[in-house]
Amino acid sequence: MTPGIIRTGIGGWTFAPWEGTFYPDKLAKKRQLEYAASKLKVIEVNGTYYGSQKPETFAKWASEVPDGFIFSLKASRYTTNRKVLAEAGESIERFLQQGLVELGDHLGPLLWQFAPTKKFEHDDFEAFLKLLPDALEGLPLRHVVEVRHDSFKVPEFVELIAKYNVAPVCADHFDYPMIADVTADFVYARLQKGSDEIETCYTKPDMKDWAKRLKTWSAGSVPDDLPLIDESRNPAKKPRDVYAFFIHEGKVNAPGGAMAMQEMLDARN
Repeated sequence: MTPGIIRTGIGGWTFAPWEGTFYPDKLAKKRQLEYAASKLKVIEVNGTYYGSQKPETFAKWASEVPDGFIFSLKASRYTTNRKVLAEAGESIERFLQQGLVELGDHLGPLLWQFAPTKKFEHDDFEAFLKLLPDALEGLPLRHVVEVRHDSFKVPEFVELIAKYNVAPVCADHFDYPMIADVTADFVYARLQKGSDEIETCYTKPDMKDWAKRLKTWSAGSVPDDLPLIDESRNPAKKPRDVYAFFIHEGKVNAPGGAMAMQEMLDARN
């Protein structure tokens, strides 16, 4: 059984401290995406959370990256930052129709991020999940939800998102809950405990531990050293694509962490 593809990456590609460190000296800003995409396999785009883009923008991004490179897009805050999620249909449609199809096969998971104050309400959350299409003009869509309130740490939530083949963010975070349960045909991890003092963002032992977990997920199994919300679930053993981002804390060295992790993983293949 061939494992799924593991892609490691960062959040965005514009960050002043990366100039002259990750990016070569005097590299033109307009070439930063091209350069980042030559060193990484995936980037999580944050700008789509704050506002809409134009179709020409998505087309331009797609033209600057190599085959196999993926963009994960953070969905609009106007969709997720609302009291009644069941009423998000129009907002979801507006987000999807801004030109995402221009990315073609470079389009990766769509990340629906919820506020830390948003609590789990089963019926309303299911109504939201029902609004998420599995394709857009023939382009397959993958959805991932980042929930950041402890009320989601219940088996009912895990069962619900599994019903709709939606993945939770497995967040390695100091404050937010970790949900490492496998509920979809892919896994999405955000590694958020990095340090600007460590060249690879995470320590060497932590890098090895996470590399092992990413490999386990891609091979179709579940890591035995991460806490599960529903330990009784037994997800199908099948290859899964895995996306892992060095993001948030330790951002200065996030590219170094992503590249080092990818090198560790590729060396084992």
